[in-house]
Amino acid sequence: MDYLIPANTKRGKLIFGLFRTVDLIIFLCGLAVTFILLAIFPMEETIMAVLALAPALSCTLLVAPVPHYHNVMCLIADMYSFYSERRCFIWKGWCFVYESTKGKK
Repeated sequence: MDYLIPANTKRGKLIFGLFRTVDLIIFLCGLAVTFILLAIFPMEETIMAVLALAPALSCTLLVAPVPHYHNVMCLIADMYSFYSERRCFIWKGWCFVYESTKGKK
């Protein structure tokens, strides 16, 4: 009685097979802010164009998929939790020194 679970079962729950609802909201907010900044700022200078495009670029990088994680945002969240939370390792194995001294009295 072996069960075969396809590798892409979670992709069926995602929008376009890649994005969660939160990812699309972040991406669309970044695009909206970029369009507003493009309409407000004068584009004669390169620095103003870069500043206007920065929200869309940063939001696109956050929702970009990476191997072994859902996207860059999930990778950053996992890295933050790994380095900020305390890790407790419970010993459940055996020790050579404990075994060798256990029988000797």
